[in-house]
Amino acid sequence: MTTLQPPAAAEPRPVPPPVRRDRRSWTGWGFLGPFVAVFALVFLAPIAYSVYLSLFRDQLIGGTTFVGLDNYAEALGDERFWASLGRVSLFLAVQVPIMLGIALLVALALDSGRLYGRDFFRISIFLPYAVPAVVATLMWGFMYGTRFGLVGDINGALGVSLPDPLSPDLVLASIGNIVTWEFVGYNMLIFYAALRVVPHSLYEAAQIDGAGQIRVITAIKLPAIRGALVIATIFSIIGSFQLFNEPSILQPLARNAITTDYTPNYYTYALSFNGQQHNYSATVAIVMGLITMVVAYAVQLRGMRKGV
Repeated sequence: MTTLQPPAAAEPRPVPPPVRRDRRSWTGWGFLGPFVAVFALVFLAPIAYSVYLSLFRDQLIGGTTFVGLDNYAEALGDERFWASLGRVSLFLAVQVPIMLGIALLVALALDSGRLYGRDFFRISIFLPYAVPAVVATLMWGFMYGTRFGLVGDINGALGVSLPDPLSPDLVLASIGNIVTWEFVGYNMLIFYAALRVVPHSLYEAAQIDGAGQIRVITAIKLPAIRGALVIATIFSIIGSFQLFNEPSILQPLARNAITTDYTPNYYTYALSFNGQQHNYSATVAIVMGLITMVVAYAVQLRGMRKGV
């Protein structure tokens, strides 16, 4: 009698030991490479070169000489630089709240749903932002003219004498008017986009509780767009410290009011291209960049702090 033997179990295949990857994977860096290269070329390299220039000085005897931090000490004691910084600081303190306040009011009006022709108003208010700054400044400069512009035509037609918008006392306010006209629509769009993503359930709950429109705005809408308000404020601060196009274009029309050191950026431009002081110009630009960075960062910390 033959006894059937069970088939022999197949021997398990040996599990190969895990392959140790001694070499790092560079796939991620391959995707990031183009951005890193462009970022280094157009952002980091100019900053590094500016820092390098700020450490030297062109002298009549000896040519370009390493001076260390002497240029920075000169910039910190430069009255023209501090005067220009004070001017843009005043511009920032007055113009930015007015511009952001108007933009916020317009965004709230558009979001309320009670404004007739909402799409038309939204496009109309945003349209000035599409106008290049040079064109906008030339247009407003023509209207400000007392001899050939709108102000002059009004004076001649009505027999009045309106104040000169390009006089030393009013030119900063005139520049603020131009900047406000240009950027109200831009900031309005930021606020309006943030308002559109607020959950409508919050509004319904507020209506059930009997909250009015003012209460809804202060308790729901403004806290919900807090991040957008902070971002718009930071952008406006940076733009104010970088003020250049408007004063430089209006300068031929207001020679007695706008000087080459009217704003820090204009002062830097004049030092480099008119005075051939490239090293000191780079120093002023770096100092101004650091001041802008500190102020913007302080505003960000203050604005995003909970409970404020």
